[in-house]
Amino acid sequence: MHSVLYIALIIACATLSSASDVLVFTDSDFESKVKQHDILLAEFYAPWCGHCKRLAPEYEKAATALVKNDPPVALAKVDCTVETKICSKYGVSGYPTLKIFKNGEVSEDYNGPREADGIVSTMRSKAGPSYRVLDTLAAYEKFLEHNDHSIIGYFDSDSHSLKNDLVRVADQLSEKFRFAYTTAKEVLEKVGHTNKIVVHQPKRLQSKFEEAFSIVEAAGDKIKSFIQDKIHGLVGHRTPSNLGDYSRPSVVVYYNVDYVRDTKGTNYVRNRILKVAKKLADENVKVRFAVSNAEEFRQELSEFGVDDVKKDGKYVLGRGPRDEKYKMSGDFSYEAIEEFARKLVNGELEPYLKSQPIPDQTGDVKVVVAKNFDDIVNDETKDVLIEFYAPWCGHCKSLAPKYDELAKKLKKESSIVIAKMDATENDVPSQYEVQGFPTIYFAPKNNKKNPRRYEGGREVDDFIKYLAKESTDPLTNYDRSGNKKSKKTVEDEL
Repeated sequence: MHSVLYIALIIACATLSSASDVLVFTDSDFESKVKQHDILLAEFYAPWCGHCKRLAPEYEKAATALVKNDPPVALAKVDCTVETKICSKYGVSGYPTLKIFKNGEVSEDYNGPREADGIVSTMRSKAGPSYRVLDTLAAYEKFLEHNDHSIIGYFDSDSHSLKNDLVRVADQLSEKFRFAYTTAKEVLEKVGHTNKIVVHQPKRLQSKFEEAFSIVEAAGDKIKSFIQDKIHGLVGHRTPSNLGDYSRPSVVVYYNVDYVRDTKGTNYVRNRILKVAKKLADENVKVRFAVSNAEEFRQELSEFGVDDVKKDGKYVLGRGPRDEKYKMSGDFSYEAIEEFARKLVNGELEPYLKSQPIPDQTGDVKVVVAKNFDDIVNDETKDVLIEFYAPWCGHCKSLAPKYDELAKKLKKESSIVIAKMDATENDVPSQYEVQGFPTIYFAPKNNKKNPRRYEGGREVDDFIKYLAKESTDPLTNYDRSGNKKSKKTVEDEL
């Protein structure tokens, strides 16, 4: 009997632990259930879809956070391999497709972030006004209990001019931050703020190293920049959705940051980083600090050469004022973090460069890696056509023989270099935006800071016509239209 009860208890616990806050809708109940929610985000997916599988854990986390939102926001999902009628009705042709419903009707397609924090921020901003009015002490205290920052205006009247400034900023930033104001006398008397805008840190980020709130020392248009600069305090919790909030130079410590399951353990490390940040701030050393979850930022760590991300590992990376990359080497310690930050600010560190070894140049196409990029591409005596490719890219493989032929035909052109770079194994300079493969740029010798993206055809003749027209100096063997010159013409010009 006892064993039966024990097994039943285990099953019940397992069921509870696997409970999901994502609602599951079907053909038969979608229309009725979607009307039960003022606002709802629906994901139309297929179980075999890779993008859907990557979204699933982020969607679950977002659902858990948004069900506690005020007002709550529901997240639902529909399996389009089974529920074909409802997916057809809403024109689903790719997976995942996400749509926002308000009062049972489609409001808009969801085109926002696909990670938990971004989904939460976007849907929170869609759920109601850009700010809340806190009429009672109970409403005020509930607003402050939130896991994120609270920006609150305290005014002695509803018509105070500073309130209009707050509303204007809330309209601009409500997708990222939470705003409210109060004129309730019981609130003003308790907190001691009057006619001020105050940025409150959530309880999880409060520490003895800095105030739990900061008063906005700005007015008008400057309020927005003040909030953006100060909201994360001395050591912010950096997530995929707030990357743009952190100015440079910056130092980020990556470890098992988890403010859901292990706030105490997370803050054990963060508080020691706060001590370093406070010391440097008191000395007016201008550097931003943050903590990030190492697993969540595995891709970013790999860009710094950290490929083996250990569960209990701690990694320290930095960015310089011009986005240079730095990696702290040696054993982890808080003294080492302080020294790393000081040297970063003083320009005493060697930037980290992800690069393959410099190769021997045996072909007509010059092989560029990060370490020889300046020598080849930024050579101010030559124009350069450079292809950024990925070894696995089918389009790149198709282009390869044509690109080789192009380089062979132009090998006697002393003012032109045909080059290629594996963008998956080497850092690409920031002025070259590479978001797909192959991406091709033309870097003229007299303007290396502003390379031009090549958007022409990918046959050999297309490239030759482009280079003949765009080259800084006329080509030796081709006229400006890309036509091959006769041998006599070339000899006469020489």
